[in-house]
Amino acid sequence: MNNPEYYTAIDLGAGSGRVIIGRFDNDEFNFEVIHRFSNSFKKVFKHQRWNTRLLFEEIKEGLKIIATKDITIKSIGIDTWGVDYGLFDENGDLIEEPVCYRDSRTEGMKEKVFKTVSPKKLFEETGIQFLPFNTIFQLHAQITLEKWPDNTKHLLMMPDIFNYYLSGKMIGEFTMASTSQLLNAKTKTWDEELCRLLNIDRMVLPELNQPGDLVGKLAFGLHIETGLKDIDVVSVASHDTGSAVAGTPLQDDWVYISSGTWSLVGIETDSPIINNLSLAHQMTNEGGAYGTNRFLKNVMGLWLLESCRKIWEQQNNLLNYNELIRLIENSTENQNFIFPDDLRFLNPDNMVEEIGKALNNKTLSQVEISKIIFESLALRYRSVIDTIESITQKSIKGIQIIGGGSQNNFLNQATANATGLKVVAGPVEATAIGNLLVQAITAGRFNDLKEGREYLAKHLEMHTFEPEHRELWENKYAIYQHVTADKPN
Repeated sequence: MNNPEYYTAIDLGAGSGRVIIGRFDNDEFNFEVIHRFSNSFKKVFKHQRWNTRLLFEEIKEGLKIIATKDITIKSIGIDTWGVDYGLFDENGDLIEEPVCYRDSRTEGMKEKVFKTVSPKKLFEETGIQFLPFNTIFQLHAQITLEKWPDNTKHLLMMPDIFNYYLSGKMIGEFTMASTSQLLNAKTKTWDEELCRLLNIDRMVLPELNQPGDLVGKLAFGLHIETGLKDIDVVSVASHDTGSAVAGTPLQDDWVYISSGTWSLVGIETDSPIINNLSLAHQMTNEGGAYGTNRFLKNVMGLWLLESCRKIWEQQNNLLNYNELIRLIENSTENQNFIFPDDLRFLNPDNMVEEIGKALNNKTLSQVEISKIIFESLALRYRSVIDTIESITQKSIKGIQIIGGGSQNNFLNQATANATGLKVVAGPVEATAIGNLLVQAITAGRFNDLKEGREYLAKHLEMHTFEPEHRELWENKYAIYQHVTADKPN
């Protein structure tokens, strides 16, 4: 292939970010991480906030590195975590740094919103589960606590902010908007009635485009600063899970688990599933690339372990990750489980102590806590998959685990054991791959998502885990169901 075109994926997670280039050759898929950087929220003026200015400097640093390479860059796409937003004034300046979804300002906001809009109506309109940090509850908190800036003219979700910085265009992207619980699931546009009922100014919300649409060209000022020019900025599935699922060669009737800070457990459907059962089980419907729908449940995920490891690091007691896994594999049998989605684990001051309290104030070792987290997650996955089967009346045939968590072979095997289903792990970089794939489809490298996924199935290495120890794990699931009997499905 002469002078092959590369695509650039900017992938921002809640803990780190990457600038990545990739190309889809006939004989192999080329993928290179150009620049890695950390990301975290910090308390500023009473709230936990993101530092978008610092993140954009890191993005530019990655683009500068790319400019030093003798390659052709066709386009740039960006994806981030969901629900968070920034406010801009009439001059297009960010008024204040975005508040993190883990901030405490949304405490009690669900109940306040439900006094105006019933849970049933809210779910029927949006198809989204009632997570306390959804954008709708964040906005209600900011408005009712009288912290809404008078000079607000525009609201942009996180990836839209960086698309704006890159191109100068204020445009919203559909998959990200679908995480807000302000998008009407039927019309796929902002729900004007919800905005009116909750005193949200509809005029500050951006017009929406779809994955694969052109946002614009890289802004002229960035030509000079980065050394890149004549590059398209493309809307990808800008919610990171949307990109991850787009980049997964998913088989029919298989569940995906996008495993990272959060675990997103779901299936891909042609349209939202909004009925009394999905409401009762608090499933969610998020927009996917090219008209697809992601019917899923948000599970707390590896945030539980990440938070514990921060505590152990502060105590100078942090085990090497590989050593931790080895010790877990050789440890005694575990009979203790937690409910990963308990809101007590959303952002506690000390996750280690919080898990101990949840287990009747037990004092547990690093290995014991880590094993409890992994096995509890695997059993939670099973309960969610059981729910998906009962709602869709489909028999799930297997599980594809994608994202960083797919490298955890202990959790992969525990998931196979807990569910009794084959697990295929990979791709690790599903989010960035999906980001790149949408850009490649836009550029005409592939005709559609199906063709792109078929290419990935041939060119990506994945690992298989078969279920083992079925009787033992059926007993574990019975214990898990008992200790979580009073918890949501």
